[in-house]
Amino acid sequence: MSKLFEPTQVGDIAVKNRIVMAPLTRNRSPGAVPNDLNVEYYTQRASAGLIVTEATAITHQGQGYADVPGLYSKEALDGWKRVTDAVHAHGGKIVVQMWHVGRISHTTLQPNGGKPVSSSNKTAKSKTYLVNADGTGSFAETSEPRALETAEIAGIVEDYRKAARAAIDAGFDGVEIHAANGYLIDQFLRADINDRTDQYGGSIENRARFLFEVVDAITKEIGPRVTGIRISPVTPANDASDAAPQPLFDYVVEGLAKHDLAFIHVIEGATGGDRNFQQGDKPFDYAGLRAAYEKAGGKASWMVNNGYDRQLAIDTVESGKADLIAFGKPFIANPDLVERLKANAPLNELDQATLYGGGPKGYIDYPVLEKVA
Repeated sequence: MSKLFEPTQVGDIAVKNRIVMAPLTRNRSPGAVPNDLNVEYYTQRASAGLIVTEATAITHQGQGYADVPGLYSKEALDGWKRVTDAVHAHGGKIVVQMWHVGRISHTTLQPNGGKPVSSSNKTAKSKTYLVNADGTGSFAETSEPRALETAEIAGIVEDYRKAARAAIDAGFDGVEIHAANGYLIDQFLRADINDRTDQYGGSIENRARFLFEVVDAITKEIGPRVTGIRISPVTPANDASDAAPQPLFDYVVEGLAKHDLAFIHVIEGATGGDRNFQQGDKPFDYAGLRAAYEKAGGKASWMVNNGYDRQLAIDTVESGKADLIAFGKPFIANPDLVERLKANAPLNELDQATLYGGGPKGYIDYPVLEKVA
């Protein structure tokens, strides 16, 4: 049997296989509180070696999409405790993806209708998901953000620390810092977004400062070996761009190597799209990225994501190019994805109508293998 299906260690987290359920925003937590549907959804998928939850806001200010869960209220944390207890009861492991969307938000989702915050005041050429008064959902242009004052940044770092502690107290096995896909941390990293002139802007070192302050705060609070991070070096998601991604992300992973993290989660290409998408004047070197990380002393599990099928996942793990493979959309339509991959069985097709809160139950209604065999 392939190494893909064998157990391994991810920092301090022992997992039963190398298949990871990637974070998948679902817009099904009214009031930012996980509910019975979340419990059932994640329990159905507990055969994954590791579940990374849907992106979960660290504060109200960090919210950017309607009906996504949070880590900042007692009700939300109680809801997540029900999820983690259920996943553990079914033999699974689960970490929460910690999210601050930055400018990818709308004033109607912000405290007191305020502007979203970012590294700059540049409006993203992107959309977010809102729920209308009649209960239907629709996409809307993101609102104009305001650039964070230098003095405000320490408070957001503290928000990350508090959310990490809350996550562990809610029973999560660890956390994933969302530093990808054009959200707040990525908005500081990207030269085409970040136009600051203080210590958080300009050079690569300055643009990465916020990321490392967040990593430092979280790892000191809960420990590095239950902390992972997600990056997306070349994705154009949410209007993210940088003309020189290789030196930027080589610097990022070299800095991350100083921490004994659980995993580094790398989105290859355009998130949810072309695996071969590029930014800059030459192809991004993912093997070189990992080499830079390991040369700097990094030992975390290397997780890759975007468009993997069964054979590519097996080949990638067997070759040692990665330790873990994250699957996104296939897990929505296939609660028993691990079993289907083991058996080389056909996969259910994703019903697009179940996305973004669509359908009365949506993503928990897909048949599992024993019911269709």
